[in-house]
Amino acid sequence: MSHTYIIIDDNQDDVTKTQVIAERFRNLSFVASANSYDEGVNLILEHQPHLVFLEIDPSDKKSNLALSLINELYRYLSVVPKIIITTSKKDLAYEALKYEVVDYLLKPLDINDFRKAILKFDRAIKSDLPHMEVKNPAATFEVLDETLTEEIETAEHDVEVKAMPVAVENQVILQKQQSLVICIKSYGDYRYIDSNDVLYFEADNNSTDIHLNNGEMITAFKTLKHFETVLPQTQFLRIHNSYIINVDQVSRIHTGNTVCYIKNSTTKLPFSKSYKENVDLIINRIAGGNYLEI
Repeated sequence: MSHTYIIIDDNQDDVTKTQVIAERFRNLSFVASANSYDEGVNLILEHQPHLVFLEIDPSDKKSNLALSLINELYRYLSVVPKIIITTSKKDLAYEALKYEVVDYLLKPLDINDFRKAILKFDRAIKSDLPHMEVKNPAATFEVLDETLTEEIETAEHDVEVKAMPVAVENQVILQKQQSLVICIKSYGDYRYIDSNDVLYFEADNNSTDIHLNNGEMITAFKTLKHFETVLPQTQFLRIHNSYIINVDQVSRIHTGNTVCYIKNSTTKLPFSKSYKENVDLIINRIAGGNYLEI
């Protein structure tokens, strides 16, 4: 079962770093990120994820990020997502425990601590499901980290899952997701684009050119920054001040020449050092699929 998560942190670089580590865990599915209290609450209420990574001691005090965000969720949700705190300050750990958070991770995040936190989260999720017995929760959580591969392979034989009632089974059936439809609206003209047909977005002053796999280019009168904010980062990542690329359309990444190649074309897009972590995220994401490295 895939567990959705949201990252709430006032520092966008830390958001990316958290996501890069989380990408190693195949059963975690990124939904969105937020940089402020209000934006974070609204995203959680909209998507109702299973897990939230939350910064509670922001450097930007205007973001208002704090433990009080958890209390706000109880006002609206009957099932509040599990919370993992990610922060640089040790002093708030005791206070965070009062909110029954899953774990408290100090920045910079350590992969071993992160792994333990995810296993705690997995155990907490399993305990919420009735009629399910798991002898070893690590066995049911598929992790891309190579150090866990042998553990998981041996632990798979130790898992016993009892049949769940139909009512519970229906809750965990994953429906096939439809591709995103992007609507470019201009003076009553509605142009619908399947996100899977998009190769990349290119900045053009205060507008953005959308390049499609059929060779067509459509201009939208929105900035590239606007598209970076509204597009799902599960499919689209910014790699340069001028480009947002469709991860599914990447055929080659040359880190020495700092370029990304587009499938079925001669197009290659440069990526900048400031977006290197997004490129690493693309590499990890591709490696997380049906993948063979030779």
